[in-house]
Amino acid sequence: LSLSLSLELPLSPPNFLALSLSLSLSLNFYRLLGSVENICQDEVLPPNSPWTCPGDRVFFDASVIWGLVGPRRIFGPLGNYGALINWFFLGGALGPVLVWLLHKQFPNQQWIKLINLPVLLGATASMPPATALNYTSWVAVGTLFNFFVFRYRKTWWQRYNYVLSAALDAGVAFMGVLIYFSVSMEDKASLHWWGTAGEHCKHASCPTAKGIHVDGCTPAASNCP
Repeated sequence: LSLSLSLELPLSPPNFLALSLSLSLSLNFYRLLGSVENICQDEVLPPNSPWTCPGDRVFFDASVIWGLVGPRRIFGPLGNYGALINWFFLGGALGPVLVWLLHKQFPNQQWIKLINLPVLLGATASMPPATALNYTSWVAVGTLFNFFVFRYRKTWWQRYNYVLSAALDAGVAFMGVLIYFSVSMEDKASLHWWGTAGEHCKHASCPTAKGIHVDGCTPAASNCP
């Protein structure tokens, strides 16, 4: 079907690929919304349900923070963080300059020039909903292949590193589909381990705003060890 459409429609390959992806995603979203009961509703979903929509929830929370509540009550004088956090952008702007100055001051320290603050800071933008487990595995694999293998087995790195990166991405996608059809769709088994056990703190959902009190929450309860 895709081949016949590509031959009949006057579209270039990139445009046809974009059209195919858009249609596929739209159809999948439509199917999920109609087939998964209570999708994206944590309160009524069964335990360990994979349909909690963490990415969409982060987008919704950001819309509430910036649109409904307003930045003044979050990051301004009426919020809990204070006005000092509004100047943290200077750290991101001056950080690369500091790394450059350190490299000029200590030219023999080759590891300094490997520090890429835009990558390190920009990657944290996905921290919600990603967990620390995602970042530790990223650091471990990246350090192993892009530092040790690159330094001591450069020929192997030049020949296979790009293929390895594509294989890891494809493996994640393949295993996601395999686990869904073999385990999740039929609810054959449930995975129980500390990485899927939530916040490990029963007070993690307690409000921290001043003057707001909820039954079962105390001012000290919001600070979990």
